[in-house]
Amino acid sequence: MKWEGNKESENLEDRRQLSAGPIAAGGGAIVFLIAIVFYFMGGDPRQIMQLFQGQQQAAPAGPGGERREETPEEARSRKFAATILSFTEEVWTEQFRRQGNRYQPPKMVLFSDMVRTGCGDAPASTGPFYCPADRTVYVDPSFFDELETKLGGSKAEFSQAYVIAHEVGHHVQNLLGYNEIVEKKRRSLPESQYNQWSVRLELQADYLAGVWAHHGQKRFNFIEPGDIEAAIKSVQAIGDDRLQKRSSGFVSPEGFTHGTSEQRTRWFTRGLKSGDLSRIEDLFSLPYGDL
Repeated sequence: MKWEGNKESENLEDRRQLSAGPIAAGGGAIVFLIAIVFYFMGGDPRQIMQLFQGQQQAAPAGPGGERREETPEEARSRKFAATILSFTEEVWTEQFRRQGNRYQPPKMVLFSDMVRTGCGDAPASTGPFYCPADRTVYVDPSFFDELETKLGGSKAEFSQAYVIAHEVGHHVQNLLGYNEIVEKKRRSLPESQYNQWSVRLELQADYLAGVWAHHGQKRFNFIEPGDIEAAIKSVQAIGDDRLQKRSSGFVSPEGFTHGTSEQRTRWFTRGLKSGDLSRIEDLFSLPYGDL
C-alpha cells in the first residue's frame, strides 16, 4: 500500500508511550461492556467509568503518566494510522458533502494493553473498536500481529487499513443513525433475533470500508498488487464461522454477531467495486437469509 508522504490526521492520539495506570484487566473488560450497554439505554457511560475509577483509587497509584521514548516501529505505525485516518476523513467529507451533509470525523487512539475510554476501560483483547460515547476509534497495533499469527489473516498494510476503515465505518453508521436503529432492536428482541441485527450492522461497516477504499483509490491511488487479496484474507479470517470453529470446534449460526467469512467478503467487495454509499440501506432491508 502506498501511503507514505501523504497528509496525517491531527485527530490521532498515541498513548502507547504512557506507563499504564492501575486498571485491572478483567474488571476493565466487564466495565467496558456494561458502559456500552448503559450508553445505548440512554445513560452516560462516564458515570459507570467514574464509579469504577473510584474503586480503583484504593489501589496503589503506580507511575501512570510517565512517557517513554517512542520506538522506530511505533513511529511508523503512528504515521501509518494517522495517514489512513486522514484518508478516511477526506473520503467521508466528500461523500457526506455530496449528500448535503457535514462529516464530523472521529478521533483515534493508539494504545497498549489497556485503554480508558468514554465507554469505560477496555483491554487489548477486546480488539479494535469504536466507542460511540466519545466518537473515538481505539486500536492496539499489536492486534495486527495476532491477526496474522493466530487468526490466519494478513498484517499487510492495506489489511490494517481495512480494519481501521471498518471501525471508522461504525462512526459513519453512528452519524447516519444506524447504531440507534440496532440498539432499539436490542432492547426489544430476544438475543438470538438481536444478533441478526448486529450482523447487519457489522456487514454494513464492511461495506462502508469497501466504499472508502473505492473512493480512496480514485483519489490517492494507494492500492498496490496483492493488497486486495491481503485484505480479503483478513476479512475471511474474522468471520464468525471461522472464529467459532477455531475456538470451540463447531459453528453455531444463532450466535453470529458479525457475519460469516463469506458474507463479510461479499459486502466488503461490493462496496469496493461500487463505491455506492446509497446502497448501505440494503443491509437493513434485505431478508436476513439473503445477506
